[in-house]
Formats: sequence, C-alpha cells, structure tokens
Amino acid sequence: MSEIIPVDVPTVGESISEVQIGTWLKNDGDWVENGEDLVEIETEKASVQIPAPASGYLQDVLKQSDEFAEVGERIASIRVAEKSESGGGDAGASSSASNSSPSTSPAPAARPAATATPEKPAGGGGAAGFVMPAAQRLLDEHSLNASDVPATGPGGRLLKEDVLAYIRSGASRPAPAPAAPAAPAPRPTQNAAAQPSMEMTPSHSLISESAYRSEEVKPMSMLRRTIASRLVQAQQTAALLTTFNEIDMSPVMKIRSKYKDAFAKKHGVKLGFMSFFAKAAVEALRRYPAVNAEIRGDAMVYRNYQDIGIAIGGGKGLVVPVLRNVERMSFSQIEGSIAEYARLAGENRLQPSDLMGGTFTISNGGIYGSLLSTPIVNPPQSGILGLHSIQERPIAEDGQVVIRPMMYVALTYDHRIVDGREAVGFLVAIKETIEDPARLFLEV
Repeated sequence: MSEIIPVDVPTVGESISEVQIGTWLKNDGDWVENGEDLVEIETEKASVQIPAPASGYLQDVLKQSDEFAEVGERIASIRVAEKSESGGGDAGASSSASNSSPSTSPAPAARPAATATPEKPAGGGGAAGFVMPAAQRLLDEHSLNASDVPATGPGGRLLKEDVLAYIRSGASRPAPAPAAPAAPAPRPTQNAAAQPSMEMTPSHSLISESAYRSEEVKPMSMLRRTIASRLVQAQQTAALLTTFNEIDMSPVMKIRSKYKDAFAKKHGVKLGFMSFFAKAAVEALRRYPAVNAEIRGDAMVYRNYQDIGIAIGGGKGLVVPVLRNVERMSFSQIEGSIAEYARLAGENRLQPSDLMGGTFTISNGGIYGSLLSTPIVNPPQSGILGLHSIQERPIAEDGQVVIRPMMYVALTYDHRIVDGREAVGFLVAIKETIEDPARLFLEV
C-alpha cells in the first residue's frame, strides 16, 4: 500500500494563524519531486511557497485558490511512489495496471473513472470525487449541472476555475422565459398612428441591463486585509499631519546623467534617485531623531540606527521591504538591495522577515504619475516621506524666471511625538541635501 504524506500549512511567522491559498503550481495527479514548490500561500505579510514533503503524486487537493486555511491544516497529500507508476490522479491505481500486457484488457475497475461521465449527475453535481468542493459550491449557488460545465482538471476533475469560466462566458444564463415572448403586433386603436410603441422598450432595457451589468465577488487577500487594518489603525491611534515642500532635482539629475554608465559598469546595478533620498533621509533623521522614534506605551523610543522601508509595487500589491542600517550602506548597496527586493516582490517571494521592523519609510508615488499626495504612516513608525513625479515648472531664481525639474515632497508624521517645527525642518534638510548633494560627502 502506498504511503500517504499530508501537505500541511506550515508555521510562517509569529502570530500568523491563517493563510490564503494562492496559486497551485502543480495539479492534482501531477508527479512532484521532494522539495519542489507545490503551492503559493499568502500571509498577512508576504507570499510563501510550500514545498513537497516527498517525491510522489499530488492528490486530495482540499483547498483551492483564494480559499483560507489555518496553520497546521491539511490542504493536500502526496502519495509516495516511483515515478514510473501511473499517477492519473487516482490514489488507488496500481503500477501493475499501467504496465499490463497490450494483449490483456485491463479490468473495468482499473480504468480511470474520468473516462466514464454519468449521463445524469445526482444532485446537480458530477461524478462523486471528480467535482472539487469549491466547484460544487458554485454549481449549487448558480443552479448549474456539473455535466454542462467543461472540466479541465487532472483526471476529468471539475475545478472552481472551470465553473467561473462557464459563468463568465454567459452560457449559464437562462433562456428567456416562455411567459415573456416577443411582443405581439399592436392592436389598432383610434390613436395608433400618434402613439409610440411602448411595449418593446422594457424588453430592450432588461436585455441591456443583464448583458452589460455584472459583479464579481472575490475574497480580500491576506495582504490587502493587513494593509487595510494597519491604515485604519494609523488613522485611529495616531495624530497624523502632513507638511510639504518642493525640490529642484537638477543637481541630482546632472550627477546621475554623468555617472550612471560608469556606476552600472562597476556595480552592475542602475543608479536611481532612491539612493540619494535614502541617504538624505539618514542625514535628516540624525538631525531630527523624533521622526525616527516611536511611542511604546507611555515611553518614547529613540534609535541610533536607521532602518528604512522602501515601498515597492509587487505582484500582490504594495509591499515595504526594509533596508537595515542604511547609515552604513553605500549607494550601490542601496540600489542593489532595492533591485533585489523588487525582483522578489514581483515573483511574490518576499519573506516575512524582509518586511519586519523599519524605523522610517519612503514611498515613491511619482513612478505612477502622482503629483502630490499625503502618505499614511506605517505604525509604530512616526514618519513617512512621500516622493512624487518630476515636472518641469517655472520658478524664480536670482530674480529671473527659469524652468527647472521640480518634485513635491511630503512628510506625514505623528504629531504625538514629532512637533511641527521638527517636521518642517526635516523636509528642509531633505531639500538642502538633494539640491546640494556634496553635503552627503561632507556631512554638513
């Protein structure tokens, strides 16, 4: 008898008790190698892959995409076997059935049950064991028969995605009721020539509404739920204010244009603007340590280090991986770390530890075209710097109107620990450093 090894939701971080199933990387019935990624799960902090605990055939997939599971809950199984065995998605199929002589007809019971589709599925479902639970729920909700929906799962299994595709195709819409046939020819009346045909208007309106108005209900992702909770927490517990300034980006753009090729050749990474702002933030945080502090109970905690979170758009939404000890990092280290985090975020491979901590955050809405915004502090931090798009604007310089590439910057801060004077001074320090980058090297 083949050994069955359960695939359970692993412990993915302290205080995390529930995860959301993401994308299954293997289908029910597929052969998998020991350690090969089976499925992505999404926690409230990051996406994690669950590897196969042994080599064998994946079977008994109990949770589909977007469904939730508890830590330690069984979501599938691995039937340990040799790869030469017939997987077929049938845990009871033996290797001898697949290796039988061509002259010997296999017994009917040994044939894959997927080849026999019942003509009248009982209870509106498919053959027992071939309609996945999530698919059956959708069938019941929409009063559909499993036999009407094309199945694409291994071994003829009917998946939730199959039912959703069938519903979206419009094939499940009921035909017009016989009680409402086409409007009969209008009976002649005394004022028939003067009266418009009112009977066709409601019918046409109903058809238009049903054909072009639809809704799709999807569960909120774990990451989105966490973001929503944290943002509401920040609004309810902190006294948030935002102050603004603008920066002439000409000096940094000239440096970047002059050295970007040599920088990329030497360090293997592009020279961006974020490293300048990260270094400028370090200097500003040193001058105004309250922006780098947090409230812990009735105490204020000040740090002599700067762990700066950089907001990055990932595959599942906005994430904020943290650069540790930015005060000790070089420009190339900052740019390299950001590039690596961006790659991991795009592949949904950031680990929870990558997102933990942080004493300050920088968010660059300018890459999406934002001209001005008020970022929200990420608790328990006390400040967040918002960067925006660079636009050429006329400004006054030495009594003359000149065109300069300008950027609005915003600092949202917790007024419980940061005073307005400190917040304004912080932005001025950022402005002075970016407009005169030599300050970064002279520490003035």
